[in-house]
Amino acid sequence: MARLLKFLLFGAVAAAIGFAAYEALRQKPVPVDLAAVTEGPLTVTVDEEGMAEFRDIYTVSAPYAARTERSPLHVGDRLEAGRSLIATLHPIEPSFIDTRSERELNAAVGVAAAAVELAENELAMADADLQQAESDLRRAERLRENNTISAAALETAATNVQIKQATLQRAQSQVALRQSELASAKARLIQPGDVPAGGASDRCVPLLSPIDGVVVAVPIESEAVVQTGTSLAEIGDPRRLEVVVDLLSSDAVRVREGADAVITDWGGPDLPARVRRIEPTAFTKVSALGIEEQRVNVRLDILSASEQALLPGHRYRVVVKIVLWHGEDVRRLPLGALFRTGDRWSVYAVEDGRAALRMVDIGHRDADTAEVLGGLTTGTCVVLFPSDTISDGVGVVSRQDPGAPSSCAIP
Repeated sequence: MARLLKFLLFGAVAAAIGFAAYEALRQKPVPVDLAAVTEGPLTVTVDEEGMAEFRDIYTVSAPYAARTERSPLHVGDRLEAGRSLIATLHPIEPSFIDTRSERELNAAVGVAAAAVELAENELAMADADLQQAESDLRRAERLRENNTISAAALETAATNVQIKQATLQRAQSQVALRQSELASAKARLIQPGDVPAGGASDRCVPLLSPIDGVVVAVPIESEAVVQTGTSLAEIGDPRRLEVVVDLLSSDAVRVREGADAVITDWGGPDLPARVRRIEPTAFTKVSALGIEEQRVNVRLDILSASEQALLPGHRYRVVVKIVLWHGEDVRRLPLGALFRTGDRWSVYAVEDGRAALRMVDIGHRDADTAEVLGGLTTGTCVVLFPSDTISDGVGVVSRQDPGAPSSCAIP
């Protein structure tokens, strides 16, 4: 009896050891994330950061060199065309004169004054000559009445009067010329502040807004002396808004004018948009990684027609999603289930609790989903992000919470 009990005890111990060895050596199912092949809409987009801008920006510049008052504008002010004041332009004050230049100009004033005096003396001489000629003409007329002198002598006296009159007019013009030269020489001596307020230099010219809109930028706010063409204000119409996005040239060739798009991630609701223009010229842009890229500007119109709709402002950052392709009732699966086997796309489908390698044909893709053209049927469970522990025929078990709803739960 004791020998039988001893035999049974050893048998039980051996069975326990054998079972423990079997459990230790048996290949256990690998926990995995699962997803199902489904049917539904699929939209392929190209996503890129862009910038919202007013379509037409008007830059109001100084038409000539002038002194501007402090700007009455602030960014965001609303303006009316032909009524709202942009800036007030005043004549520029004369520059300071150094000592040497001042002495040279004083000497020029002296020369001009002497020239005026000389011209006035010549005018007095011309006036005296004219009076003498007129007296001679009157005397000749009386003598001619008595036939004392010939008609030729009378004509000579009359011609002499005309000559003296022309000489007098020339002398008068010479005086005016010299006086103008004197005034010009004195004007060059004017220093800043010499002209009193209300004088000729106190004239001003107002610049008015060319359009109805809002102020986008005020480059010069304080009083300043500006040169011709200096920007004084930038004005835009918030009702004419566009979005500019620079795409890689390889993405831009896939975009078509008139394509639908969505403006998102700007702080407000998603806005429908449409591609208006694809610029034909690319430019070089250095990425954050220091790589030179060829980029193309694509311009889009926002389709929100309501004036009360919330819209981004000028130069707001936005994210643009341009539709390249859209399909309904598309068989699709997550991109995370795909991997390459040679030159083919593959997945691990789940059949009877085991991973089965399947080759698939892939069509359109977006950032998360791919279109399945062949190799899988709707409802097939696939392994997401398969690791190197997964191979064909390996048992798998869902990592998902058994209590959570899942169309790919494995018993």
